[in-house]
Amino acid sequence: MTDIDSLSGALQALSVSTELIEEELKPHLDTLLTALLEKKKDAAVEIASSGVLPSLAQTLRSRSPLSCQVALLVAEMAREAAVREPCIEADLVKVLLPHLSSNDQEMLLNTGRAIGRICFDNAFQQDQLVQSGVIPRLVSIIRQYPENDPLVNVCLLALCNLADMDSAREALAEQGVADVLTLQLKRAPDGERRHVILEILGALGESDTLKLQFAESGVPEALSEMIRSLQGGSDPHDLCSIKIASNLIVSLLLGDESMQKCFGEGSGVVYQDVLSWLQSSNTQLQLSGALAIANFARNDSNCVKMLDLGVVPHILTLLEQHVDEGDVSVQHAGLSALRNLAIPATNKVRMLEDGVTERIKSLLRSDMPPVQFKLLGTLRMMVDGHECMKEVFRDSELLTMLKEMLEDPVGAIEVKFSALGLICSLANSSVMKEDLHSVNMKESLSKLTEHSSSKLASQASSILASLGDSS
Repeated sequence: MTDIDSLSGALQALSVSTELIEEELKPHLDTLLTALLEKKKDAAVEIASSGVLPSLAQTLRSRSPLSCQVALLVAEMAREAAVREPCIEADLVKVLLPHLSSNDQEMLLNTGRAIGRICFDNAFQQDQLVQSGVIPRLVSIIRQYPENDPLVNVCLLALCNLADMDSAREALAEQGVADVLTLQLKRAPDGERRHVILEILGALGESDTLKLQFAESGVPEALSEMIRSLQGGSDPHDLCSIKIASNLIVSLLLGDESMQKCFGEGSGVVYQDVLSWLQSSNTQLQLSGALAIANFARNDSNCVKMLDLGVVPHILTLLEQHVDEGDVSVQHAGLSALRNLAIPATNKVRMLEDGVTERIKSLLRSDMPPVQFKLLGTLRMMVDGHECMKEVFRDSELLTMLKEMLEDPVGAIEVKFSALGLICSLANSSVMKEDLHSVNMKESLSKLTEHSSSKLASQASSILASLGDSS
């Protein structure tokens, strides 16, 4: 054990360390380090306030053989928040930085820990680190020693703390960091390492340049593979990793080039995995799956290909699972995917031919206004201006449902607007006016002209006039 006298004696000796040779300095450094490692109360504060920090800085500056031990000493001291500012004032960060170019892995570890702890939660110091070129060094260390887990951890934590800064993102893009992160994600030994890498990827994924770099380096595939390996378990850390990783894939698909690479003409690993998410029992994966399909469906040729590959029934099945008391986010995501898929003209007809109308009809019976609103919007887009309109409304059930939505006194206004939009499309079609008359739609519209919402009343009057022209 380190007693108070030996600690005080060591501090006294070190404060005049310019007169001591290395052999004499080492035992005093050992004493200080032992006090810190034994968690002696207030040892770090006592060391920092004793006036020895400039001597420690000088030892590091001179690249003494004791530098590694001094770096460890500083790293242990900097666990205490109270000593971080004194360490900065003593220029310890500046004199430590050159040691990140060392060929000694222990020196790199101690230096990385010391710098990381001193600069923790200090935006100004972190910015100074980036300006001084710390990013290339950290990436280089991970590349050089990918199997040294403690050292890799230190570098990843440092990158995680810096990755929110624009200057750091630019530096990381220049370093081609994606391949390093992909390799480390694949060999992550535990949830903690995975989480740090996912945080870095999440922070960097905001950049379009890095989105593409990630796609080209196989980041989405690595994330997909990780999700596959964790699925089916109940460990909270694993579930958290699945959530972050699937959200990240959705985010990466917002870049047009990265999205196309992941789609791979419908045979891409990521697209195949996304399809399996739609059928998963994990609500988070269902949500990410539907959002991902909506992103893939931003491109018309993708939409046509996905219809060929049979994606629509999966989305409708997913919606049916959540239609009554399910997850509202999944409903919205599924409906957005369905709507995007229905944009290309060829898809509209095919979706109707594939029996989508019948399933939409059953979903419309839901009492969820947001679901009804989006379904009606999708249905309107599918039939607007198409000769298939008559086919969709060949029986009067859908028209009757629209009529009931208009007449429902407690029905949501946005649903009534959506229903009116669809009826307007039908009223403008010569083949559908007779059908609208057959369910007495004019009567419902007439009642709506007295609605308290002037916009709703005006739209109903306009459609009524259009129908009146044909009678």
